[in-house]
Amino acid sequence: MSYKHGIEVIENKTSFPNPHSTRYGVQVVLGTAPVNLAENPYETANKPIKVANYEEAVKQLGYSEDWKSYTLCESMYASFKVFQVSPVVYINVLDAKKHFINVEEASYPVSGHQVILNTTGILKDTVKISAVKEDVTVLMENKDFIMDFNESGYLVVTLLKAGKGYEAADLKISYKMIAPDMVTEEDLIGFYHVETGEETGMEVLRQIYPKFGIVPGMLLAPGWTENPNIGAALQSKCEGISGIFRTMCLLDLDTQKARKYVDCLSVKNEMGYDEEHSIVLWPRVTKDKRQFHYSSVYGAMMSYQTVLNGDVPYVYPSNKLLNVDGAVLADGSEIYLDQAQAGELNGSGVVTAFHDNGWKAFGNNTGCYPQNTDPKDRWIGCRRMFDFVANYFITVYRSKLDEGMNKRLVDDIINSFNIWGNSLMASGMCAGLYAEYRKEENTISDILAGHMKIRIHFAPYTPTEYIQAVEEFDVTTFERAMTMGEE
Repeated sequence: MSYKHGIEVIENKTSFPNPHSTRYGVQVVLGTAPVNLAENPYETANKPIKVANYEEAVKQLGYSEDWKSYTLCESMYASFKVFQVSPVVYINVLDAKKHFINVEEASYPVSGHQVILNTTGILKDTVKISAVKEDVTVLMENKDFIMDFNESGYLVVTLLKAGKGYEAADLKISYKMIAPDMVTEEDLIGFYHVETGEETGMEVLRQIYPKFGIVPGMLLAPGWTENPNIGAALQSKCEGISGIFRTMCLLDLDTQKARKYVDCLSVKNEMGYDEEHSIVLWPRVTKDKRQFHYSSVYGAMMSYQTVLNGDVPYVYPSNKLLNVDGAVLADGSEIYLDQAQAGELNGSGVVTAFHDNGWKAFGNNTGCYPQNTDPKDRWIGCRRMFDFVANYFITVYRSKLDEGMNKRLVDDIINSFNIWGNSLMASGMCAGLYAEYRKEENTISDILAGHMKIRIHFAPYTPTEYIQAVEEFDVTTFERAMTMGEE
């Protein structure tokens, strides 16, 4: 190490604020990523990848501004730049071993001892280069040339001065490139291969808890759930994750079909978005001159609000700032709803975006409304809290399994759960939460079979969705004011 005496300044790349960390509001996002830019392009497909910040997401999955082709990048931007919340679990279904095309050898001019391949998606390890002089000479990486991607995702080939092709005027280059257009809805929905045990797409959701100890807080697939087959599959996955857990899913209505707010109910019904664990969203939103599917921003916002409120999802996401600049259709047409129009959408079980001193989420009903009016199912906050309490009970009391079923064990479960329930109630997170053990529901035959039943009583708060003030002309006050000073 050289001797140092003096002063110097070094620069780091621009970093972003450390994200807020959540345990019970974790987004699980399915889609496609520019994996050719990832650290290990062939090890990213069909596995849950947990990331804690933007830099880690880029390292493990790559990043591109082409959100139409690489849908996970939209969520990366929303989660780490718009709202700064972590972790996020990504499931990429673009398989570099399967979704690629071969690009035949072609000649490229050399400028300044460099060639820039102005296309994205190139798999760097498949690039083959020959120098064209008097004859054709095959060049070797790190001996004759080096390669790297620039900020646009284009591959830059730089000839080394000590290499064979340094003075070449042209290079012959062939390569393989990933093809996001080859990814189908079947890839996203996925399958379980009975013979090999391979899991793909949504079947990978099962692996999240065993691998990370995380219960998904919400499922989303921006850019995909405008397809009703994807949305239906996502709805079906909200219960029974890893066999036992439950969660919510975020579904975008197709804004090419639902161009007006009055179209949304019929389009929602047509798409089959009517489950209690679904949150149906319309239209799209914009930020920094970028267009987002509503689900990517709403998911980040919902996760962020969970963090801000003790990591308990009791706060309704409605009337919360989205940190966006506008609401639009797919073609860029701007949408401005008034309160009555937004309310009609909410009455159709659709959450929208409403401008009121900033763009805010607006709506408290899940997708099951208006067909299902049960408060535990129709209200987003109630549904999330029921899921939260169920998932909490499973994860905390799993440790009690296989212990002797005696009175001490029963008291331990009931008392500890009720202490936790009282803490939520005292914090204003619910109206009441307690558990009880009923002897009549635990017969001798049940106990001999090793079965215990506990009854949980839970009352989350419903939203203050409507406030009415009645005003009238007070004649008495008026007369009193007019007659003051006459006597």
